[in-house]
Amino acid sequence: MTAVGHHWRYLAIVEQARALLQDRPVRLVTGAWLDKVPPVSWWPHQDRSGGPVVEQAAHVLDLARHLAGEVTEVTAAGNGTPPPVDGADVDGATAATLRFASGAVGTLAATCVLGWKERAGLEVYADGLALAVTETGLVVRDADGPRTVDSDPETARIAVDQAFIDAVRGDGDDVRVPYAEALRTHAVALAVAEAAATGRTVTPRTAEVSHV
Repeated sequence: MTAVGHHWRYLAIVEQARALLQDRPVRLVTGAWLDKVPPVSWWPHQDRSGGPVVEQAAHVLDLARHLAGEVTEVTAAGNGTPPPVDGADVDGATAATLRFASGAVGTLAATCVLGWKERAGLEVYADGLALAVTETGLVVRDADGPRTVDSDPETARIAVDQAFIDAVRGDGDDVRVPYAEALRTHAVALAVAEAAATGRTVTPRTAEVSHV
């Protein structure tokens, strides 16, 4: 029994977004994680955290996979300058483009040079529909105009743990991100990091984890 803490999948607004997209193919996604360096010693070191995309923006990439499907191709660039923290060697900013198996395209922007959390979320565009998802709310815009649904992120953080405990006890079966599923998201994050480091187009190695 395994579970990984991609708690955004337990947000009710994410399920609402999936329902709205059910009959509309996704055309474009734009994700961002714009933040500070967390106050833990290992985080700004590439060999310990993997960098901002792997350690932070993976939540956004997981949401992109959840709403738009598998990523088949990644290109990226890092600015090469670490955040202003002693000993840091991770990129201070990364920009990536994504191609999905469905034909959708996307972007991801990540930075850790701020002194606060500016924004973390995903925008999704389909025919006649625009969605903006963050931990704290969903904004929907369609032919009926814009509307907002509020969200409490703490409920999702509790729910992801409770689902695992219930599954272990045999009291439930709501583990939404078992190890193999999380590994597919991790493969996309590693592909972004590799593309930024090498300047090459990278295919996420999801085939290597399909047997897990």
